[in-house]
Parts: sequence; C-alpha cells; structure tokens
Amino acid sequence: MSAKIMLDTNVLVYAYDRSEERKQNIAFRLLEKLVATGTGVISTQLLAEFFVTVTRKIPLPLTLEQASERISRFCRLWPVLGVNEMVILEAIRGVREHRFSYWDAQIWATARLNQIEIVLSEDFSCDSSVEGVRFLDPFQPAFDWQLFQ
Repeated sequence: MSAKIMLDTNVLVYAYDRSEERKQNIAFRLLEKLVATGTGVISTQLLAEFFVTVTRKIPLPLTLEQASERISRFCRLWPVLGVNEMVILEAIRGVREHRFSYWDAQIWATARLNQIEIVLSEDFSCDSSVEGVRFLDPFQPAFDWQLFQ
C-alpha cells in the first residue's frame, strides 16, 4: 500500500477516550497500522482539534502536558499538512458545492490539494468519494482492513 491515508480528529481522539472502549481499540489498531505501513498523514487542523478535545471534551481528559507530548509524538510519526490560503479557498468551494460543514470541507480540501486519496473519519458518508478523496469510517463493521496490505 503506497497511498497516503489522512486521519480525521475523531480517530486520534478515540485512541485516548477511555469511555469508548470498542472505538479506542479500533483507533489503536489503526494508528499501529499507519505507523507500520508509513502511510499516515495528519494536518495542523487535526492537531488543534485533538488538543482541545482531549483536554476539555472527553470524560477523562488528558493534562496539558500529556496532550502536548502526544502531539509532539504525532508530529514525529507522520507528515503534517498545513492549512494555507489555497486550502481555505478550496474548503469554501467544498461548502458551496458539496454542502460540507466548513471544518469537514477543510479536511477534504487539505486531502484533495495534497493528493491524499483516503480520509479515515466517522463524520462523512461511509465509503463516499468526492473529487478523488474517499472517506472511510473505520468504526463500521464493514471496514476493510485489507487497505493496509
């Protein structure tokens, strides 16, 4: 598998949300696969959302230090794609033409403009494709783990 796979925030958050044991186990397995295959990609948007969510919104939040440590580790493990003016303009087009929420559109735009073929997320229609970006929900029973072969 040589195609890059971008993570959405929810995948990383579930790895640290002990209140969702089933999803936590799946998220850990995904992260292991992405590291082992060298196919994972993250974005600056994901890192910011992860920080806010794991320090404020999950039942057993991480400390600021723990969250910072995790983010530093993610940055060492995977390429980090930035949000720039082109991503923002493309996200606006995604809102207008595809009816995405702005934040989902920004994920799509980041993937599309960086030629990332797959986004793992539970926030998009499962196994949908929009202008060359395919969205897969790894928490669905039908998720195809062969993706990492």
